[in-house]
Amino acid sequence: MRLNRIPRAAAVAAALLLAAACGSSGSGGSSATGLNPPALKAPTKLGATEGQVNLIAWAGYVEDGSNDPKADWVHAFEKQTGCQVHSKVAASSDEMVKLMKTGEYDAVSASGDASLRLIASGDAAPVNTALVPNYKDVFAGLKNGAWNSVKGQMYGIPHGRGANLLMYNTQKVKPAPTSWSAVFEDAARHKGHVTAYDSPIYIADAALYLKSTRPELRIQDPYALDQKQFDAAVSLLKQQNRSVGEYWSDYLKEVSAFKSGDSVIGTTWQVIANLAASEGAKVRAFVPKEGSTGWSDTWMVSSRAKHPNCAYKWLNWIVSPKVNAQVAEYFGEAPANSRACAETSDKNFCTVYHAADEDYWKKIAFWNTPIAQCLDGRKDVRCVPYDRWVQAWTEIKG
Repeated sequence: MRLNRIPRAAAVAAALLLAAACGSSGSGGSSATGLNPPALKAPTKLGATEGQVNLIAWAGYVEDGSNDPKADWVHAFEKQTGCQVHSKVAASSDEMVKLMKTGEYDAVSASGDASLRLIASGDAAPVNTALVPNYKDVFAGLKNGAWNSVKGQMYGIPHGRGANLLMYNTQKVKPAPTSWSAVFEDAARHKGHVTAYDSPIYIADAALYLKSTRPELRIQDPYALDQKQFDAAVSLLKQQNRSVGEYWSDYLKEVSAFKSGDSVIGTTWQVIANLAASEGAKVRAFVPKEGSTGWSDTWMVSSRAKHPNCAYKWLNWIVSPKVNAQVAEYFGEAPANSRACAETSDKNFCTVYHAADEDYWKKIAFWNTPIAQCLDGRKDVRCVPYDRWVQAWTEIKG
């Protein structure tokens, strides 16, 4: 297993900027509302392949064996389709959006914080899922999401998903926590040894917790916060800051901190928890009773793709059962294709990552873009846009 989500970790959420005129619904399986993208049409059929395809991807998504001889799903694609793959690794969602605007790339592996921007700007075209045969086997929970569709029209093919978990040292944190309260109201119990994800999007984690614990705030969507709701989340995080020993964006630092005991409780990803445990850390990671935030990636086709037929071939290839299994294991995420679980080398992989457990994913609020037009559908108030989340995050950290 190779953990390759990390190049995005430091910058991914800091790129969550979307035109204020755009809107979407909350996370988790309902298509965006209030968003009126340009009237683009998906192709009705495919033509001859063009001989090449230009991709933008997160590190670990387009592997040709040069980084790891065992990780190569590019050469087989090239041999089968005649489409030579040219890929560029992006370090952030903001970089992906800028690159897509050039019109030089055919497809991109966009996260939820970038996908709506690409849809709203017209840089991503609607996708005809009938031209992607493997789409039929994609888990239902990844289809028609708030981050990858508009009014029932898909704008990409889901690639994978992951949750932001609560991890704790089983020897030093007792009794075992069940709630995010362990890193919020009760954080002082482990003062100096609490860790949190270093990103403005982490404000949504506090909002998700308040949604359950302070019903009078009436939070419906952790990415749609009016001023009162936002202030409450920021206040909670400022309180938490007094107990935080380190904010993390580098997985190696988090693993090291849990191994040394510098960190004993905080937010993490499943792949990091697995790695920490494999290196001797006494840890457990889980979704607390309030639920969690999370991320989902989608392969989207440029509205100006010069090689659209090869792009569609790639979309179908990357979510084919065997390849999707390879990517998921190499990257450290739950695969999108339901048949991929039968192809993983570790037969317990999909169980560990809850790949087929739709009840599990119903508890996850996937990253979305906070904008002034409230994502939860409210019309009587304005919500706090992401640029102010960025400002508040600086204040929170002091």
